Amino acid sequence: MTFLTILLQAATTAPVDSNIAKAAQLAANASVEQISLWNLLKEGGVLMIPLLFCSIILVYVFAERFMAIRKAAALDRTFMTRIREQLMNKDTGRAIDICRNANTPTSRVIEKGISRIGKPIDFIEKSMENTGKLEIYQQEKNLTVLSAISGIAPILGFLGTIAGMIILFFNVQHQGFSLETIAGGIYTKMVTSATGLIIGLLAYLGYTYLNAQINKNVNRMEAASVEFLDIIQDTNPNH
Repeated sequence: MTFLTILLQAATTAPVDSNIAKAAQLAANASVEQISLWNLLKEGGVLMIPLLFCSIILVYVFAERFMAIRKAAALDRTFMTRIREQLMNKDTGRAIDICRNANTPTSRVIEKGISRIGKPIDFIEKSMENTGKLEIYQQEKNLTVLSAISGIAPILGFLGTIAGMIILFFNVQHQGFSLETIAGGIYTKMVTSATGLIIGLLAYLGYTYLNAQINKNVNRMEAASVEFLDIIQDTNPNH
């Protein structure tokens, strides 16, 4: 009786063990099929090429503008104090040398004001304002490229969505409805859309960040210009 019970148990557990083995084999095979980022991007199709160019331009423009704007913000905190000392001593030549050695947008604006000392205060202020506008323009140069990419990249992704849908319906029409026939179209649709949105978002964030840094530089120039005009008023009460 005991021997018969053992045989029955073995017979009932054998299919279970076989099913477990099959499931383990399927899991092992599934683990081999992992998503590769490179392969996933390749599934995006031809529209990934302009998106690649957009990403390269985005990185280059952001890095170049970031370094230029950061350099423009570098100004010695004692700059205006030294300018005041030289102007109080009526040594405009030395003050101009200090500005040229600093070589920043703020120092160039102040240098323009120093070179106009002796003229009406309104004329000095206007000259400094015009110089400041040119300096701001130099800092904002190429920022429109980032703004353009933030709009173009999502549109390219949307075109990829349309292309993916066209591929999907073409495959269904000619090969029948199955997961294999629609996979390519869905890959193209999702990959290009996601890539375009990511590039557009990064371009928008970069554009916003650089604009914020430029605004800080503008505030520094305005503060220095106001202080300079006060110095002119103190040293030349007749203005």
